[in-house]
Amino acid sequence: MIETTEFADIPTTTLADLLGRDRVMDIGIRPLWGAGLGPVPVPRVAGPAFTVRCPPGDNLMLHAAIHRAPAGSVIVVESGDLDHALAGGNVCAVAQRRGVAGFVLDGLIRDLAEVREARFPVFARGVIPIPGAKNAVAPLGGSVRCGGVRVEAGDVVVADEEGVVAVPAARRADVLAAARAKLAKEAAETLDDWEAAHRARIDEILAQGGFEG
Repeated sequence: MIETTEFADIPTTTLADLLGRDRVMDIGIRPLWGAGLGPVPVPRVAGPAFTVRCPPGDNLMLHAAIHRAPAGSVIVVESGDLDHALAGGNVCAVAQRRGVAGFVLDGLIRDLAEVREARFPVFARGVIPIPGAKNAVAPLGGSVRCGGVRVEAGDVVVADEEGVVAVPAARRADVLAAARAKLAKEAAETLDDWEAAHRARIDEILAQGGFEG
């Protein structure tokens, strides 16, 4: 069985090239600290999805999930609520202490300074100071939609400062092998080689389109 931590050295750009647009979350799901905001970038997060669904205005099931998600997992939340925070500093601290790799939330958090100081990776839509309620009980581990991408429990979620990609669990071995082969090929190619191949390809496309110049 392939350990999903093996994806930790695979950039999301490489995975996006292999998987295409429908496995890449929209640009609203972004790192809430580290991306261009200081000397310490947000670390790449890679792990199996532990999926949670929270209705707008309620964060109960995310708060339940931090006590149930296995170490190494990425908690992925469907919410879409832009009026209430799904989590704050203590929730993130407990998740971090229990070994959760990070949060990918289609929603908001609060206590960003605490989260940043703890270096806990959170990818979400933003920050708001008001918390949600805790009333809506729902199952954990179901299919969710986060950032426009359907994510199943156990899919491999990889997130870094470039974006968030969900690798279907059934394809993880093939995708990992293809990603490693792609990275090895790129590492063996000099910039001169790349430039020559790139110009030839672009010039061919231009010629086919009737461009002169």
